[in-house]
Amino acid sequence: MDTTVSKSTTRIAILGAGMSGLGAAAKLKEAGYSVIDIFEKSGGVGGTWRDNTYPGCGCDVPSHLYSYSFELNPDWDYKWSLQPQILKYFEDFADKYDVRRHCRFNTEITDCRWNDAANTWTLTDRAGKTYTADVLISGLGQLNIPHTPNFPGLDTFKGAAFHSARWDHSVDLKGKTVAVIGNGPSAVQFVPEIQKVVGKMLSFQRSPAWCRPRGQRAYDAKAKKYFAGADWRINWYRWRIRAFADFGFGAFLQKSPMGLANSMKKMCQKHLEDQVKDPVLREKLTPDFEPGCKRILISDDYYPALCQPNVELLRQGIKAVTPDGVIGEDGQEYKCDVIIWATGFQSTEFLTPMEVYGRNGLSLNQAWKDGAEAFKGLAVSGFPNFFMLYGPNTNLGHNSIILMVEHQIHYMIQCIDKIAEKGVAAIDVTPSAMTAYNVRVQSEIAKTVWASDCHSWYKNEAGKVTNNWYGKTTDYKKETRHPDWTDFEVVEG
Repeated sequence: MDTTVSKSTTRIAILGAGMSGLGAAAKLKEAGYSVIDIFEKSGGVGGTWRDNTYPGCGCDVPSHLYSYSFELNPDWDYKWSLQPQILKYFEDFADKYDVRRHCRFNTEITDCRWNDAANTWTLTDRAGKTYTADVLISGLGQLNIPHTPNFPGLDTFKGAAFHSARWDHSVDLKGKTVAVIGNGPSAVQFVPEIQKVVGKMLSFQRSPAWCRPRGQRAYDAKAKKYFAGADWRINWYRWRIRAFADFGFGAFLQKSPMGLANSMKKMCQKHLEDQVKDPVLREKLTPDFEPGCKRILISDDYYPALCQPNVELLRQGIKAVTPDGVIGEDGQEYKCDVIIWATGFQSTEFLTPMEVYGRNGLSLNQAWKDGAEAFKGLAVSGFPNFFMLYGPNTNLGHNSIILMVEHQIHYMIQCIDKIAEKGVAAIDVTPSAMTAYNVRVQSEIAKTVWASDCHSWYKNEAGKVTNNWYGKTTDYKKETRHPDWTDFEVVEG
């Protein structure tokens, strides 16, 4: 097929200049597309790694695997990188691949509408300005909108209050009484850091999570020189990490092979027993569900921080906020100077608060009224020429999301090449293909611990697992190798 001319004129809009958006732009440019606009609501690239600046912020995927396969980095400082270096990696990437010139910073898209007559997308930003695109790509992911519960009295608190994903560095925590609400992956990183400076910490945990050792270590100059010597060394290391993680996926199956789930649980239990000697505190920190049902935390210093005399662990949530503190579920008021919300993200409300309308004015919110779903996590029937990266049922509990996004980009560009063919105006996944795919996905997810009886951000309120992929990264790679055009309606134009 000859797409040379249309590739130079196909207008592509990408939402978000984070990991997904940057990678998509680089690969689209490599494929010959040049009319690319990246709409970024903030003032720079980096996405979640630009937004999250809390103390101790880092990645819970090994550095050499949390990077693009086509942009290796021999200079990682740590096995598990910290936020500043990860952000720099994406900033340097944007410069090297000349992506910044495609970015429209400080531009938040609030509304996207498919024009049935023109076979184009109309995007509207917060200022009311409109843009037209032939292809719309969401690189917004799953963890971009912080979730702050709307407790009674929230606006009455006299002290400082902020979400961990929007850390207020102007607030001095030294000597203060700080209430930390929540105990997810962010809390496990910042709690050990702020525990060293606060006067007292109140850690509210309605449900503790399993935690395994991190094994953090620095890469010295010798290691960096070794990696810099040849790409195959990094690729071999990446393959080992990926293969081991995919092998370990069996621990997340309800009928786990080779005792993997039991081994995971024993490792977590030993970590807790080794680091928490107080039996009462250890009991408070022991979950009542199997590892993996909620995201497993990774830390070497979280438990030791909770054991310090200036930390009080409260095995409960809160139900209200007062001018002087919070009301626990036990009805008692706990006074504090600062509240830090470690309450996660609106993970199941994909694309919130943006409005997306497809064919015949179909609202994506309406299409997803029973829970978000997509064809291969990428496309939604009734929304032509629209693709999502890190969309529904593509999250991982065991490996690097960048692997998944690269597979998605590979598949998506083949779809866009189809759109760019002469005589093709749009493609739209068929309802039957999307239904059959998601029936299979949910059937497979039912076999995992994510579908078991615990509350987690992997599920919506009805208990449907909308976030996670059901298998290994290699399974998803096979799933997204090539489009089957019988799964799509091709609109001529």
